[in-house]
Amino acid sequence: MTERSHRRVTRPLIGGVLAAAAVMTGVYAFGPRAQAEQSSAARAPLSSRPGTGQAEGSGVAGSAVTTACATSSRHSKRQLRGIWIATVHNLDWPSRPGLSPTQQRAEYVKLLDLAAERRFNAVFVQVRPASDAVYRSPLEPWSKYLTGTAGKDPGWDPMPFLIEEAHKRGMEFHAWFNPFRAADTADLRKLPANHPARLHPSWVVKHEGQLYYNPGLPQVRDWVTKVVTDVTRRYDVDGIHFDDYFYPYPGQTTYFADSAAFTKYGKGMKLADWRRANVNKLIAQVSEAVHTAKPYVKFGVSPFGIWRNKSEDPSGSNTKGMSAYSAIYADAKAWIKARSVDYLIPQLYWPRGYAAADYDTLVSWWANAVKGSGVDLYIGQALYQVGTKSIPAWGKAGELPSHLAVNRKYPEVRGDVFFNAAKLRSNPLTVLDRIADQYYTQPALLPLIKGFNTKAPQAPRDVQYSEGRLSWKPEPGVRAYGIYRAEDGAGDCATTDGRNLIAIVPAGSAHSYATPAKGTYFVTALDRLNNESLPVRLTPR
Repeated sequence: MTERSHRRVTRPLIGGVLAAAAVMTGVYAFGPRAQAEQSSAARAPLSSRPGTGQAEGSGVAGSAVTTACATSSRHSKRQLRGIWIATVHNLDWPSRPGLSPTQQRAEYVKLLDLAAERRFNAVFVQVRPASDAVYRSPLEPWSKYLTGTAGKDPGWDPMPFLIEEAHKRGMEFHAWFNPFRAADTADLRKLPANHPARLHPSWVVKHEGQLYYNPGLPQVRDWVTKVVTDVTRRYDVDGIHFDDYFYPYPGQTTYFADSAAFTKYGKGMKLADWRRANVNKLIAQVSEAVHTAKPYVKFGVSPFGIWRNKSEDPSGSNTKGMSAYSAIYADAKAWIKARSVDYLIPQLYWPRGYAAADYDTLVSWWANAVKGSGVDLYIGQALYQVGTKSIPAWGKAGELPSHLAVNRKYPEVRGDVFFNAAKLRSNPLTVLDRIADQYYTQPALLPLIKGFNTKAPQAPRDVQYSEGRLSWKPEPGVRAYGIYRAEDGAGDCATTDGRNLIAIVPAGSAHSYATPAKGTYFVTALDRLNNESLPVRLTPR
């Protein structure tokens, strides 16, 4: 999820989010629209009861049906469908610096509407491109990508709006940070006076025309943790997200000048091992801080797609690209083993059959890497490559959608995140239409991550049907409501997977749903982690 334009196997670009909004009485991105016309005369009465054999209000985590129900991988009810929204260099939002707050809001809403229309359910918004802030921070200066001038107040705090608009559409909001990039210039004098790099010049390393925080300094790791913790505490985020930038990517083979820190803190370690340990310490430290501040907030990373090649390590992938382990000192397998991340989104930005880094090979490797660990796996998809000539396969409209077909072979793969959001507007080779029509045909609940609260909310109360609408009583702590429709006489297995899920109604926008057709309906309550209540069944007569 980086903003790099490099397309080599040694340095791909990062993914983004898709989709748009099919809005109907506060219902977004979810299944058929309500078609029933409202009548002045009340409809016939209905039967309303909790799911068979289950008492109303007795919650269980996940699906509220018995384990005897069969499920289908083609109709998975839980799947993360995300897009990265990059602010650096104005890649995605805002489209250019200097827009008014009204214009910035309008652009963001349009991106979310496009994402919701194709049934996406998560956004990863870059709020700290390089030790700057796309929110009102007491610690770091305003980002220049808002106004064109670093440190200049844009006249509003975008963060509450960005989060609220995502939640209105039933989307999770993950705040995306770059941990160690300090500035895209090596001249400290060009930075705002309150920039941490100017206040603490000993923290930074000048490297190939840019400034990087030195990961080997404890005070740097403490600072990054402090910045992340501040956002976690003050804003209603659902996740904290790091991209793949740790130590600088190989560029002009310039040595990263951290020898003084290595001498002081290396303690007899090899340089490469010490650098990896520094990154591991930051990941563990941030994870603990986030979960201490708010136990329900998730923390994840989108690493470079190749951990190590088999030629370097027998447990590596059968690939021939850059090794994140050796080049940028990012050891994702160590994070999995330590369970210091809740999810990983490896950037698999290569097509199927690509000799140096075959998509099929890498999906299999990552699925095996997380198996049994409790770490969720989502795949970073190269939407930005579709229609380009970088690799011939990207010129084929079916390439990217075929990746989602491969993913179905691996239960460990629990979703995808696409880079970058600007492609929502252009829809290259109509690939987003293909994905929506073939793979995102129904809405999806977000995956449940091991280690988080699994107590389901109470089933919806006072569920009623009148004049073509289902309605229910709003309850505190409920983020959204799931609506299922099945044929008359359907049993509790109707809610086991996603084939009958027709809508997810955000609690803040509506407490009713216009029924598109006759049938048996099931309504469930969802909390902010997407724990699902027992279903309440309704059969309009």
